Amino acid sequence: MLSFATVRERWQSFAGGFVVLSLGMALVSMSALALASAGPRVPDRLAGTPVFVSAPRLDRADGSFAPDRPWSPETVASLVEELSAIPGVAQAVPDRAFYAQPVIGGRPAPSERGHAWSTATLAPYRLTAGTAPRKGETVVDRSLGLTPGTEVSVLTARGPVTFTVSGTVDGPGVFLNDAEAAPLSTGVRAIGLVAEPGADVAAIAKAAGRFADVLTGDGRSVLESRDDERTRWIGMQILTGMAVLSALVSVLVVGSTFAVGVAQRRREFGLLRAVGATPRQIRAMVYGEALVVGVAATAAGVAAGALLAPVLGAVLVDVGFEPAGFAVALSPLPLAGSFAGGVVLTLVAVWSASRRAARVGPLEALREAEVDDRPMPRLRWITGLASCALGVASAVSSDGEGAFVMSGLVAAVGVIAGLALLSPVVVPPVAHYASWPFTRGRGAVGMLVRENARTAVRRTAATATPVLVTIGCAVLITGMVQTTAAGFAAVRATTIRADAVIVPDGTPGLTDVSGGESSLFSAVFEANGDPLSTIGATPELLKTAGDTSGPLDELRHDDRVLIAEWLAEDRGLRPGAVLPVSFEDGTSARLTVAGTVRNADADVLVSRDLLRSHDPAVLADEAYVVGTAPDPGPGARVVDVAAYAAEADAEEDRLVWIATLLLVVVSTAYAGVAIVNTMVMSAAGRVRDLEVLRLSGATPRQVRGTVAAESALVVLLGAGLGTVVALPALFGIRGAFAEAMNTDVPLVIPWPLIGGLVAVCLVLAAGASVLAATTKVGR
Repeated sequence: MLSFATVRERWQSFAGGFVVLSLGMALVSMSALALASAGPRVPDRLAGTPVFVSAPRLDRADGSFAPDRPWSPETVASLVEELSAIPGVAQAVPDRAFYAQPVIGGRPAPSERGHAWSTATLAPYRLTAGTAPRKGETVVDRSLGLTPGTEVSVLTARGPVTFTVSGTVDGPGVFLNDAEAAPLSTGVRAIGLVAEPGADVAAIAKAAGRFADVLTGDGRSVLESRDDERTRWIGMQILTGMAVLSALVSVLVVGSTFAVGVAQRRREFGLLRAVGATPRQIRAMVYGEALVVGVAATAAGVAAGALLAPVLGAVLVDVGFEPAGFAVALSPLPLAGSFAGGVVLTLVAVWSASRRAARVGPLEALREAEVDDRPMPRLRWITGLASCALGVASAVSSDGEGAFVMSGLVAAVGVIAGLALLSPVVVPPVAHYASWPFTRGRGAVGMLVRENARTAVRRTAATATPVLVTIGCAVLITGMVQTTAAGFAAVRATTIRADAVIVPDGTPGLTDVSGGESSLFSAVFEANGDPLSTIGATPELLKTAGDTSGPLDELRHDDRVLIAEWLAEDRGLRPGAVLPVSFEDGTSARLTVAGTVRNADADVLVSRDLLRSHDPAVLADEAYVVGTAPDPGPGARVVDVAAYAAEADAEEDRLVWIATLLLVVVSTAYAGVAIVNTMVMSAAGRVRDLEVLRLSGATPRQVRGTVAAESALVVLLGAGLGTVVALPALFGIRGAFAEAMNTDVPLVIPWPLIGGLVAVCLVLAAGASVLAATTKVGR
């Protein structure tokens, strides 16, 4: 009852913690619901078939999207015959897919998936107009607006082909008759078993298990495309990061809120101790207050998260963090888990504050001075010094360029965390010296600003710490992302020896008739099914773009293979050895090892013609032109080398930058709430100070100016410390990249963004402090 009454009477002191916890639990519950909905799902185009058999699947590490080895054409034919003979199976349909993108009005349409017409029964899709495709004909999605009888140009891996539209269906994709689709398709990895009406699906699945791995029900979700799997994995990393960041910051801010509250209520706790309250009762009262706030804030946050989760799902799809068709479904388990987690986090956050309150003695009831001269806890000293020591040790012990990048991050994060923990002893003296030129010659106001920053240790540290952490991490993370992107662009600009580059324009890649010299990136499979990343290229291309070195002229022969040095050492392969492999179309070959290569972006290199003959669907990422660039046709455009260097990996850079901004915005929101909360809570303890200023002759404007200047000084100190700590690590990272890439790498820091973050913190701190001062002492 006492805890509930305290929260009710002192609601202003708990408002900041309530807001932070509500915001944190809203993000946690949204992320939990999205994560629960983000599992693999059965592709729509396969959802109409209850049973599939699949080729053996790899046990891939998390974050690996290597393809599985397809069946050989002979195996596919044999399986189709055997599976079709199972009682109850109307048809066994191999899933054949390839690249096919219609060109409408001179521009490639969004649809880029091609399929054999027989696979339409796996959805099943229905003809909405026209007939099934015959030779030279195609069936397209009715949303494209094409009608039967019209002609349409379709981009394929080998170039554009003109088809006559024979019909339309109520689903996405371009469908060709099976005979024309087979030469364009990659290898078959799944066969769908279309059941006869009334057939026993369980019996069909059991019988099919004699021939291959069987997939039924939700197990069919493993058939989703590797692109969708990768997108979903990226989204899960973002959602997990948001949930963890929200939970951790909620603990820190709620803990800080209760710590400031306990510091302001020492006389109250002293009175309770004087009338007989035991330390255990004081601790229980603080926990009770936290429980009241935690239950209410968590309930509000979880409810808000449940309402906003569908909006989050739509945003994730729009920005590319989840595949098309993803939607967040409401589920009681993630919501219940978020609620329980929020309450537990609140109780964990006030552990330190409750212990500090329990140590208050009865004599504190006689305390009049508000100067905070209590020593910092020993555990905080140890943890803060250990974090700084870890950061410094990481900086001086790095070995090699790659190690320096990681050690630079560890060093910066360690020192930032250490300074945050040691802020009660670091910030005041820094404030004293930093404010000297600012306050010199400004009379009493300048003296008050400096002395208040020095003596109000906890208020100064509580304001500066979130700014220090936010700005320090923002400078470090955004600077690292932008600098590495600029470094890779600089490398591309200096290593490409071409006059122009042809790049995709509205397509996932380039066809063989786009012009220029291009390489193909695919995979071959060892005898045990393990994939090896493979580049199909010509010697001329490798000499034009990049620093790949080795006996490149051997790529003129279709029976030769060049392998990476690590692969040669690991497999014991020497020049003249034979490497048996199978390709994307399921066929096998025995390639002679002609030597090793260095600085290649793949495990093996083969002739481009060889790779194209065995992977009819793969597209080139770019093509290099020496001399005058030809007209690349629809779906491609010509750019100069500098533009290509800046645009390459643009989609991946966009996703990384969006994720970075998301984390920065979330952390800044928390920092803002923490700053406002500190200002509001400290206002109650400064009423007498502000009244003394008024009685001494200060005008209301001078009082407001004093508290605003104090807040601005502390925010600028936190921002300065955070920037000073992050910059050396960024310079080290830039130097490591420059040395590793053997080129000049500029240090890129988005100063407008950092300046905006500092401005937000300044406005929030000054505005909250002025508003609180005005409320307490009037206008």
